[in-house]
Amino acid sequence: MLRICIVLPGLSAGGTERVVSVLANEWIARGWAVTLLTLENADAVPYYRLDPNIEIRKLGVPPFKNTAAKAMFAGVRRVRALRCAFKDIKPDLVFSFLTRTNVMVLAAASGLPLQVVVSERNNPALQDVGPVWGFLRNTFYPRAFGLVTMTSGALAFFPPALRKRSWVIPNPVDLSEIGERRREGKTLVAVGRLVPQKGFDLLLQAFADVSRDHPEWTLVIWGEGTSRAELERQRDELGLTARVRMPGVTPKPGTWVETADVFVLSSRFEGWGIVLLEAMAADLPVVSFDCEWGPREMIEDEKNGILVERENVGALADALRRMLSSPSLRSQLGDAAGMTAREFTPQRIVDRWDEVALAAFGSRPDPRRRTRRYRMEAI
Repeated sequence: MLRICIVLPGLSAGGTERVVSVLANEWIARGWAVTLLTLENADAVPYYRLDPNIEIRKLGVPPFKNTAAKAMFAGVRRVRALRCAFKDIKPDLVFSFLTRTNVMVLAAASGLPLQVVVSERNNPALQDVGPVWGFLRNTFYPRAFGLVTMTSGALAFFPPALRKRSWVIPNPVDLSEIGERRREGKTLVAVGRLVPQKGFDLLLQAFADVSRDHPEWTLVIWGEGTSRAELERQRDELGLTARVRMPGVTPKPGTWVETADVFVLSSRFEGWGIVLLEAMAADLPVVSFDCEWGPREMIEDEKNGILVERENVGALADALRRMLSSPSLRSQLGDAAGMTAREFTPQRIVDRWDEVALAAFGSRPDPRRRTRRYRMEAI
């Protein structure tokens, strides 16, 4: 039985959190021991369902914006808290998710007999982590046992030396947790954090064009984020106040599927775009920007969805107009999307993560040396 520790900032709603919940639940079902180690406060509540046999430890050092000096001090506190947790948990291996967390985990594990696998969950070429974190990533990532990305495009960002021990593993979709579609109205749905990366400003422009021809359709954007006020202002200026709703985060995972008739992904860039796969798993017809990276890994244009040029608002409007105008096209593409999504079941994807875990476990330091080291450090 492997003892695995998974580290991430928190367990709120989000693509990374969704994937971690799938991994943890499946590994528990396979008889492994799993500890989820987060930076969040003790009162934080997980958004996704987690097996009760999963141990959850919250370090109480959540990320927050601050001055450079205070941020550095907070970073040191997080590294120390992580290091203490590793010594106490004594995992066989550690999986870490997201760039800043990956750097801190590698720093915390320095000198400990641990194998660490880091995973990038966004587009590292387009996601701006800043010069300091970029430098730290270049410094610490070579210390990891291995690297996991979701696409080959993301992996290509990293130098050849780091790619020697790497894996490309797409996101899974849990078909059992996809809500039932009620089709209560002609509703176009988008899902994601309300931040510039998700391109909801572009979507509002496109929908403003389409809405004149399809007054019976409404747009619902599920999610929360720092761009809410800006997006609401843009919506109102476009005269879409009564046609576009932004209700926040869904009460429980996947409930946005229930009243959706068409799904749209308007992101400027992605690491994968798990909500796109969830929409396809619910047999929803999908329209997506061909952004880097993710959508092209799931959508075959005109076969199981429609891909349009990234950030091309006119092309997005044209694709949406086609989709909203044709029930037969929606039915055809929705059925094909559902078939594609079945290639990404948790069992198939976690099998690939097992390969990573077993490779790291097989090259771990001698357990007897590990025990002595922990005892010496405890003294």
